Amino acid sequence: MTAVPSPSPSPVTQALILAGGQATRLRPYTDTRPKAMVEVAGRPIVDYQLEWLAGHGVEHVVVSCGYKADVLREHLAARTEGPETTVLVEDEPLGRGGALRYASSGLRDQDAPYFALNGDVLTWFPLDEMTAHHREKGGLATLALAQFRTTWGIVDVDGEDRIEGFTQSPLLPVWINAGVYLFEPGITPLLPVKGDHESSTFPELAGQGRLTAYRISGFWRGVDTAKDVKEAGEAITAMRQDA
Repeated sequence: MTAVPSPSPSPVTQALILAGGQATRLRPYTDTRPKAMVEVAGRPIVDYQLEWLAGHGVEHVVVSCGYKADVLREHLAARTEGPETTVLVEDEPLGRGGALRYASSGLRDQDAPYFALNGDVLTWFPLDEMTAHHREKGGLATLALAQFRTTWGIVDVDGEDRIEGFTQSPLLPVWINAGVYLFEPGITPLLPVKGDHESSTFPELAGQGRLTAYRISGFWRGVDTAKDVKEAGEAITAMRQDA
């Protein structure tokens, strides 16, 4: 199927954040709060995300949550800056794809494109450039991709099996799903009511040539473990000192 560029020149002003998981790998941080409320360098993850989205023109964000929803709802209600937020609570776990479809019901403009973010991602890159790339390629959905950084150290070996040195946690020449998407409204009915879009909707769209990649070069970090909280906090603190 041939991709057709989107005719809309207007900016994307709405977004979804998926914040419903129990995040058992982040305990004890998540014993009393959802993953999106875990603090990294002194601020909850969701605050970084909302500030980033607001800085690129997003005016309304739907936050889909489940586990410890009251903690997140209270925090968002107390915010005085950034985009307006609507909280939707899952009555039962829907999976990431089901959560996306459910959260989309809270969007104010059902006929407009929207960003979607996993609630455990910290990143900064120009969303306007991602939007332009998405429209140029004409896909139904664009996935932001981050270069994979291994948690293992790499051993450098020469042709004579002599070890020349070691590189700790280098970036590898492969790309992973960064958990940031730009969706045209037509994708919503293709998302599963319950289940994972990455094993259903995305493979189908890829087979049809309707899925686009956007490689990011800025800061990106998935926060999935206690080690990630520590390392992401150190990276953000270093960036603040260098600014």
